[in-house]
Amino acid sequence: MGAENRSTDRPAHTPRGARNGDLPSRPGALPPAPGRLSRAWIPLALLAVLVLISWQVAVDGPLLELDELTRGGVHTLRRALGSTLLNHLGAGLSDFGDPALAMPVLLLTAAVAAWREHRTGRVRWWYPLPVAVLAGVLVPLLVVPGKAWFARPGPFGYPLAPEQLGWYPSGHTATSAIAYGTAALLVGPTLHRPVRRRLYGLTALLCLGVGAGLVWSDYHWLLDVLASWCLAGVLLWCLRRLLTRR
Repeated sequence: MGAENRSTDRPAHTPRGARNGDLPSRPGALPPAPGRLSRAWIPLALLAVLVLISWQVAVDGPLLELDELTRGGVHTLRRALGSTLLNHLGAGLSDFGDPALAMPVLLLTAAVAAWREHRTGRVRWWYPLPVAVLAGVLVPLLVVPGKAWFARPGPFGYPLAPEQLGWYPSGHTATSAIAYGTAALLVGPTLHRPVRRRLYGLTALLCLGVGAGLVWSDYHWLLDVLASWCLAGVLLWCLRRLLTRR
């Protein structure tokens, strides 16, 4: 009888794919794929940052000094450049976070994705439409209570009116990231890989531009934007996992 490996009871030098100990209940089980566990830290890290920022906003903590420093630096840079074009660009990018623009884009893209899925003969070709509607509904459900709870004044420091919502988290940032991010994840799988990668990259740049435009135009504090990016990142990570399992 030849030499055998004690952990798997197989002949030595057998290729890894021939191992018979791949079940968790048996010796010599293969470890889980490393990428799955490592990727799970992404939403956890985003949630941790979101909780930290929210706590600091709630208690008016020292982290809010970052907002003041950023605002002061942006004002100094704007005065030094004196560029009307950049000011218009910042305001224009901010408008991409308007629900009146972002939500129609999301629904239209979902319809295109459903049509392309239908052409390929998929049974559940209609799934992009309810996913888009759900994403659109989640934005106000998650953002509006936060604005009412924290009631944070904007960069100009004016007190909030009784019927006015706060600035934290940024609604325009969350709307753009969730709407355009969901749209890209829905239509992306129907495209060729090079086109899909460019679409994801351009979508990320647009969402970053919306947040930068809000800060540049003095519409929001930096932490308002960062918190909404974290919130949107968690939702999009979960959505990507669901679509991948499908």
